[in-house]
Amino acid sequence: MHDLLLTIMSKYNYWIYIVLLMIGLYAMMVKKNLVKKIIGMNILQTAIILFYISVGAKIDGMLPIIIHGPHSGHHPVRAADYINPLPHVLMLTAIVVAVATLGVALALAIKVYHQYGTLDEDEIHAGIRK
Repeated sequence: MHDLLLTIMSKYNYWIYIVLLMIGLYAMMVKKNLVKKIIGMNILQTAIILFYISVGAKIDGMLPIIIHGPHSGHHPVRAADYINPLPHVLMLTAIVVAVATLGVALALAIKVYHQYGTLDEDEIHAGIRK
């Protein structure tokens, strides 16, 4: 039992990502206000970005910069010693996409509010049916 608890606690960051993911999903599926749905989407995107950045991290990893010169030594390069920069670069792109998505979603929410006078999903659907 102690080993199980130790294993769970050693991966606390993943539990935080799961909680954030569930909060975002809950807000997107249950909330009726469009702004709350948009905030839930943003929380969900943030949880996924944090997860991928965490997966890309390596304890005692070196930067993937190989220095050639007289002081670099003549040792073989082992790829396992270096940090993979690809997840971090992809998540930088995902952050840009998340910010753009957030901006477009909020602009659409403003447009919906001006047209229907509300951001409540049920009231908007009732207004369309009339």
